[in-house]
Parts: sequence; structure tokens; C-alpha cells
Amino acid sequence: MGESMKNVRKIGVSNAVAAVIVVIALVIGAAAGYAAASMVAAPATVTATVTTTVSGGQATVTQTKTVTVTATGAAGGLSGEVPIGALLPLSGPLAAFGANDKIAMETAVQEVNAFLEKIGAGWRFKLYVEDTETKPSVALEKLQSLYAKGVRVVVGPMASSEVRQLKEYADSNKILVISQSSTDPKLSIPDDYIFRFVPNDLYQGPIGPTFAKQLGVTHIIFVWRGDTWGDGLERVAEKTAEDLGLNVAGKIRYSPDATEFSAEVSNLVNIVNQLVDKGVSPDKIMVQIIAFGEARAFLLSAVDYDVLWKVKWFGSDGTAYEGRLVKEEKVAEFASKVRFVSPIFAPTKTPKYKELLEKIKSVRGNPPEAYAYNSYDAVWAVAYALLATNKYDGETIKNILPEVVQHYYGASGYVMLDENGDRIGADYELVEIVKTAGGYEWQATGVYKSATGEIVWE
Repeated sequence: MGESMKNVRKIGVSNAVAAVIVVIALVIGAAAGYAAASMVAAPATVTATVTTTVSGGQATVTQTKTVTVTATGAAGGLSGEVPIGALLPLSGPLAAFGANDKIAMETAVQEVNAFLEKIGAGWRFKLYVEDTETKPSVALEKLQSLYAKGVRVVVGPMASSEVRQLKEYADSNKILVISQSSTDPKLSIPDDYIFRFVPNDLYQGPIGPTFAKQLGVTHIIFVWRGDTWGDGLERVAEKTAEDLGLNVAGKIRYSPDATEFSAEVSNLVNIVNQLVDKGVSPDKIMVQIIAFGEARAFLLSAVDYDVLWKVKWFGSDGTAYEGRLVKEEKVAEFASKVRFVSPIFAPTKTPKYKELLEKIKSVRGNPPEAYAYNSYDAVWAVAYALLATNKYDGETIKNILPEVVQHYYGASGYVMLDENGDRIGADYELVEIVKTAGGYEWQATGVYKSATGEIVWE
């Protein structure tokens, strides 16, 4: 540039570059069919207007021309480490799920950071993982601890009881909470700071009674974990059972802190025996247990009673893919013989789904539950929201997140949210423990179609 070109003012270029970075992120995510981390983003261009003032001799001339800018710069106002929290049950009855989701989130953070490097962004995610112990009080304490560290976006916790416990604190302090698995319908509240990347239990509740009706069952007994989640799911299931004409023959609610179930199992046996004494055939009776990992201890007690091998059994999303049920040989044999089916939200099997499944399975030895894919997608959704806003603020991200996920197709498929911030209803996998040449393993054997209430066996 010559001496006469020294006084140059560039108008509107930096904002245009930032906008292009957002377009790169969203377009790659949508076009690839899964998260953009597996692709290299080519340098993009934007057309910007540049006004140049030239002073020379006795005249001053203003010129306007169009230039092309390569979008490789940093993403707006974000720089350095940007914190994202993970509230996961790494101990307690959901520990198996928490371990899967930790791997999923760590993978997502690694891929996001690699993508940010490719597009020249000046910030990177830093993941803070806290163990909630599957306890509501601990979940709140850990959220408060993360907030003190500057964390304003959290993925988790998993249990609805945990989400309920920390909701008021999250709303008051504008902390965005994205639960991958909380399903209690009572937490479906508009314009709060809780998002849930899973449908609520108004969709899951009808599955057990529908399955019972299909099998010709006439009497159903509910056994459930007495917390926010268990109470909510049992209510929906019981209402459906009554609507279908099933006889609700027994209701056993147990403490969420219980670790031993001899009394509850004895009660269950008495109910079943009373029905049999009245002429009800055992194969016309179903037990639906709504539980987390403590189902292992419950079933371990149940195996000692012959009559419980003769009735039908059904689980919930809290038992689907639960690794401890497979590793306990007596429980696995029992579950396989009685065909203990459990439903769980069915993610779309995208290329990223398959890749993540193999990664977690190689580490954990079993396929992960569906919520691991939701955890992975939550990290990417937050990353895109930050690219779109260039601002690390709970309220800002909350306001843009529903629009961001409309353009995102991740490991679990499309994440379409309703007015309450919950995932819109989808199909459910029906999974059960199957004996194979190598032992026992979880397999998906059917699908429940939420739109029609139809069960399709593979």
C-alpha cells in the first residue's frame, strides 16, 4: 500500500467473520448427518464492504469496494478455557450409566476442541466432572461448587430427583442445566433453566401395560423406587393399566436408599400366591419393577422363589442396559428365562452413534444406555450455542439453544424440543438379557412406536 493509502477504515468485517464461523459450525453439523468434529472445515469466505479514504495532493477521495475475507479468526468475545460442568452419578445405583456418560462427554469435549482448533477459534472447553452419588442433596452441593468455579452450563444430573433438588438454585443463578435422562412429567416447566434431551414419562409410562395386554396378562403388580422419578412413572403406568382393563393387583413402593429387598420380595410372593390361589394362572400376572441399579439386589432375592419364575416381568429405562444385571449370573439367568424386557428412549442410529457405541463398549465391556448419546449431543449443542452468541452466559445460551438444536443432527439424531425444553416424544427400544455363546448380554429385540402405541418385535 502506498503513502496515499495509509488512512484506511474497515467497517463491519469482524462481525461478518464471526457470523461465518457460526454458519460453518451449523452447516457442517447438519450436512454431515452427525457432529462436525470428524470433518475438516475448509476456510470460508464472506463478502464485506470496506470504505477507504485516500488523501493525496489537494483532493480527498472516498472509495467503496467489495473484498473477500477468509474466516479463520477467533470466535468473537470468547477466549481461553470455557468451563462446562458434568453432574454424573459415578457412584450409587446409577453408577453404570454415569460411567458411560462420562466417556461420552469426554469424547465430545475432545472433538469440540479439535473442531475449534480447525476453525481458528480462540477458546476451548474445559470439562469439570462431579459425582452426584445419585443423591439429590449431593447433586445440589456439587452444582453450587461448580457455580463457585465459574461454571454456568452443566450437563446432568441424570435422576429426576436430583434435577428437582437443584432446579431452584439453577433458576435463581441462571445456570443452564441439560439433563440427558430426567423424565418426571412434573419437571416439564416452560421458560426455566432446565432442558431435558429425553422425552418425559408420559411417553414411557404406557409401554409396560401395553406389553402386558399384548401378552394376555390380566393382573399387574407395580414395584417402584419411591422418589420423584419412580412415583411419576408409576402413576402414568397405573393409569394406563386401568384404561386397558388390567387389574392392578398390588403396589409395592420402596425407599430409594434401600439396598436389601427380602421384605419387599416376600410381599410380592404373597400377592402372587394369593392371585394363584384365586385361580389366576401365573402367566396372566406381570410384575413391573421401576428401579435403578438396585434392581440387581431385588432380582437376586426373587430368584429364590419358584412362583416368580412363572410370572411375566417388565422393567423401565432405569434397568435397560444395566451392566450389573448381566454380570450377576443368577440374575442374568433369571432375567433371560422370564424375559425381563426394559424400555428406553431410542436414539437414531447415526454414524456418530455407532462410533460412540463402539468406543464406550471397548472401555466398559457393554453397550451404553441411550442417555450417553444425549450427553454427547448436549456438549455439542452448547458448543454451537457459544459459537452463535460469542458469550458465556447461562441466560444467553438458554435463549438460543432451542434454535441451535433445530439445525443439529448428532449421535442421538435430531433433538427437537417442546415448549418446556423437553425432547419431543420418540420411539423406545425394548431390550432384554439374552443368553449367547459367550454368556449373557443386553440386546434390542423390539420397538415401541410412541405415535401409535404399537409394539414391533424384531
